[in-house]
Amino acid sequence: MDSTIAMMLAQDGLTNGAIYALLALALVLVFAVTRVICIQQGEFVAYGALTLAMMQSGAVPATVWLLVAMGVAVAVIDGAAALKSGHTGKLLGVAGWNLAYPLILAAVLALLPVKELPLAVQVLLALAVVVPMGPAMYRLIYQPIASAPVLILLIVSVAVHVAMVGLGLLFFGAEGQRTPAFSEASFEAGPLTISGQTIWVIVASLVLIVGLYQFFERTLYGKALRATAINRVGARLMGISPSLAGKLTFFLAALIGALSGVLIAPITTIYYDTGFLIGLKGFVAAIIGGLASYPIAALGAVAVGLLEAFSSFWASAYKEVIVFTLIIPVLLWRSLTSRHVEEEE
Repeated sequence: MDSTIAMMLAQDGLTNGAIYALLALALVLVFAVTRVICIQQGEFVAYGALTLAMMQSGAVPATVWLLVAMGVAVAVIDGAAALKSGHTGKLLGVAGWNLAYPLILAAVLALLPVKELPLAVQVLLALAVVVPMGPAMYRLIYQPIASAPVLILLIVSVAVHVAMVGLGLLFFGAEGQRTPAFSEASFEAGPLTISGQTIWVIVASLVLIVGLYQFFERTLYGKALRATAINRVGARLMGISPSLAGKLTFFLAALIGALSGVLIAPITTIYYDTGFLIGLKGFVAAIIGGLASYPIAALGAVAVGLLEAFSSFWASAYKEVIVFTLIIPVLLWRSLTSRHVEEEE
């Protein structure tokens, strides 16, 4: 290996690491606030990329009908709860967000020539379809069992992951898809050629990370999520709604996942089950951060990306094994240095 090859591999590793960092941050956030290990985080990546690909092929993305079905289910549950408690004033809001929004979005996608719209509009529409699935998923699946042990929540997450992979095969088929690059530009940096899409991935990841930092530091909702992550019981006693915190957390996780999928779709072919491996590598980075530290998880993601890139050169057949083996010494070290804390009742 010479210096040119090393720099090319480092470029690939940093690009992949930027995506893994976003997914690791989402996993850490979801676990810290809700105690849910979000196994299905990678499916948001695949759904975001393939929804955009379906729009660009001229078809109405099947994911919008999943959003409609989830909206109907949430509207029925929340509407029945509002009627039972006598809060009939909430019915309009429940119907507006859970019924009107998905149906209007489906009508827009069916009536507009989405294939001919600018790429930026197509990306926004893809995010508008996939991102609301996050809070709807929390309301339907996790909120009723929010106080369950972590093991039960993990088992449920595995079931949700399997269901989303199956639905992905039904919606998108077994063929892989790619989308056009955000930019066709390329830049020469010595022996390296850096594509415009690579710059888009890295810059967008940095902007989103900085934006999340500002959100948690400067906004009321961000501080509420931080409080819930530090002490769920104390946050509840201070008037912070656990259900609102959970929905907001899953909203952010779905946004991060779908945006990551849109960013990498021009670089690599995305299949219905591609998200699992991508999410699993983000999970390795999150474990390096102990499912608690955002900066360490981000650094771990960069390390995972670099390790994957160099492993693909030295032992391409075993690169996945090498990456996932990284989790073993991390877990051993943490088990020896961390004090065991009983789970909150």
